Amino acid sequence: MAQSAPAAIGRAARFDVRNPWSGEIVATLAESTPDDIHATVLRARRAAEAFRASTPFERRTLLDNLAALVAREADGLAATVSREMGKTIREARNEIRRAGNTLRLSGDAATFLDGEVLHCAIVSGGVDRQAVVTYVPTGVVVAITPFNYPVNLLCHKLGPAIAAGNAVVVKPSPKAPLAAARLVELCAEAGFPEGLVQVVHGGAEAALALARAPVDLLSFTGGPAAGLALKRAAGLVRTLMELGGNDPLFVLPDADLDAAAATAVAHRTEIAGQSCAAVKKLYVHEAVAKPFTEILLAKVTALRLGDPASAGTDMGPVIDVAAAREIAGRVGEAVRAGARLLAGGGHEAASFAPTVLADVPPETRLLATETFGPVLAMRRFADLDAAVAEVNASPYGLQAGIFTNDHAAIRRLSRTLQVGGVMVNEGPDFRAEHVPFGGVKSSGLGREGVRIALREMSETRVVID
Repeated sequence: MAQSAPAAIGRAARFDVRNPWSGEIVATLAESTPDDIHATVLRARRAAEAFRASTPFERRTLLDNLAALVAREADGLAATVSREMGKTIREARNEIRRAGNTLRLSGDAATFLDGEVLHCAIVSGGVDRQAVVTYVPTGVVVAITPFNYPVNLLCHKLGPAIAAGNAVVVKPSPKAPLAAARLVELCAEAGFPEGLVQVVHGGAEAALALARAPVDLLSFTGGPAAGLALKRAAGLVRTLMELGGNDPLFVLPDADLDAAAATAVAHRTEIAGQSCAAVKKLYVHEAVAKPFTEILLAKVTALRLGDPASAGTDMGPVIDVAAAREIAGRVGEAVRAGARLLAGGGHEAASFAPTVLADVPPETRLLATETFGPVLAMRRFADLDAAVAEVNASPYGLQAGIFTNDHAAIRRLSRTLQVGGVMVNEGPDFRAEHVPFGGVKSSGLGREGVRIALREMSETRVVID
């Protein structure tokens, strides 16, 4: 857990980065002061002005160079991610692999930032002129990233921003800043112009200072409360925000129960359940609830918990002891409200056991809000419309998963669920790097995904002659 040490007079405050598994201090970093942040943004503005004239080929070359360096440093980056935030080494290696893909796809997209030509004389009295629509750089992009995917989520912001011709100021989570800082160092080695990609460090105050600085676009991944605070601080600056989810997985009577259970367990225990789109709640049809639950519990109890640095570990700790205590409190509340605890429920330090509860009341925090931990909250249903209405009552709307081969049910759910994405015979946590990703309601503003983010991070320009 990042902890700020008392600041010495005349010096920036410092904070520790701790390994969630061992509790050891991995590194101690200095927080960026408001003056540091302002100076960083001004350097970025100068770099952005020069980079505006870069060609798509030049941008693609830089991103391809960076992807190659990420591949070269994959083992070291993965080890850093595992140490600083507790992700298993297998999960960390997969994240670095995906980060390279994100950068390469961003480079590819840079060559296809196409516009269009529209004729103005399409109605009576229209002028015989043509409108040329193009996309130009927006300027300085701020990338504020969370601890759970410290490299790939940064690449989802940095890659499209560079492909669109922008400069980037990165502020990683103080709980996992080290791999992100190394990625910024690699940008210089990849040939990025000086000042084009920079990093600042700190918590909420640093984020607010960036939002108030003379920047052009703010891209943030985190929670709704922090997102709203940043939006208010940023004023009219454009914002892209992914603010979490409370994502359901529906298991219908004709579902492949083994596949559905395997997906639910794998997605919910990846990085100890700390993924925005992971399965948070299971809606299981009463006709298959008993056999599904038996399969689910067998898979949960087979998981190997332990040191995330070990190749044999299936699940590591949550980010810190405070997070584990918060999860335990929510589980306890649900049990007192009538839920049945079927597996897990306890923790040792930051290591929380994979947990399954049945008959969780909808008003409990465990079901009504996003729980960042390896807990599956189950609800039986007979009426699909009633289950959908319960899901839609949530303030969140990121993604949903459905296990069924019933085409009518798929069409019904895909049309009625108020979410940004519906995954068929897959969990809600499924994501492809080039596909739009984001939610509705309190789950965010705008979309990530390389191709659409490239447009989001560009300004539309119209020239009529």
